[in-house]
Amino acid sequence: MKNAEHVTFGGSGLDRAGELRGNPDGLAAAAADPDARAIVFWRGKPLMSTERPAGLIRLGMDHAVLNDAAESPILLGREEGGPVFAVDISSWTPAGLDESSLGGFLDPSEQRHPALPDWMVFAELRRVMTWLTPRDAELAASGRAVFGWHAIHQFCARCGAQTQISQGGWQRSCGSCGASHFPRTDPVVIMLITHGNSVLVGRSPGWPQGMYSLLAGFVEPGETLEAAVRREVFEESGVRVGEVGYLASQPWPFPASLMFGCWGHATSDQITIDPVEIEDARWVTREEMMTVSQGHHPEIMPARKGAIAHFLIERWLSDTLD
Repeated sequence: MKNAEHVTFGGSGLDRAGELRGNPDGLAAAAADPDARAIVFWRGKPLMSTERPAGLIRLGMDHAVLNDAAESPILLGREEGGPVFAVDISSWTPAGLDESSLGGFLDPSEQRHPALPDWMVFAELRRVMTWLTPRDAELAASGRAVFGWHAIHQFCARCGAQTQISQGGWQRSCGSCGASHFPRTDPVVIMLITHGNSVLVGRSPGWPQGMYSLLAGFVEPGETLEAAVRREVFEESGVRVGEVGYLASQPWPFPASLMFGCWGHATSDQITIDPVEIEDARWVTREEMMTVSQGHHPEIMPARKGAIAHFLIERWLSDTLD
């Protein structure tokens, strides 16, 4: 696909310094490097600047805020020769925290640490992802996804014993049975399915009113991307798909997916939804989708900027899918 690297979280050529992960002395030296910087997270929210242009904050590894970290930092890579780590300070509790304000579809709340200036805030990554440069986006997505994996993989899947962080944060090791566990990424297909001049969109229960997107679903073990596209579209909408192709991918750290953007040609336009899977599905003509993308449609909101669905729809509208 043309300009596929422009997908949010699409990568920035970050040097991930993989050769340091198994080198304890090298990791210690990197953390002590005066040029080393920390990307700080609180409950999956990266520390951001609210000043324009907004962006990801990088703190020195000796900053007092990092004293709130309960686990070892994760080596994300190198930036202009300097090591970059991700540090989680979720053990810190902001004064007056309202738990009910957290975890929404697009959490609008911001948290401020007393050791930092007011223009530095912890913000929900989905809400601010379009503010980020490609490098900031890659660092934020990597850190959020790996911390999310550590949070739910603290015990060995083989023997149940507690595991320890190793390999610069990219592995958990079991001292009881010797097993090694690595961060996982779940493959997901998201499909631009067309029939003539129309594209298929749907909505899940619980989504904000007017929100529709391209259909998507997890790839099952032993399944190709093409087969997953056909199966998921049929299961959710009853639409049969013939020819399928791949367009572009997007890391999606909510919590840990890799979205494979695909296209497919429907062989019929009859829709029969599975109400367990989706709430509604419909065909939208190219002309109608232009109205949607401009924010003028009476029933459908534009696809969320930053998500690969928006990227694919905009390319379809501009006829730049090749």
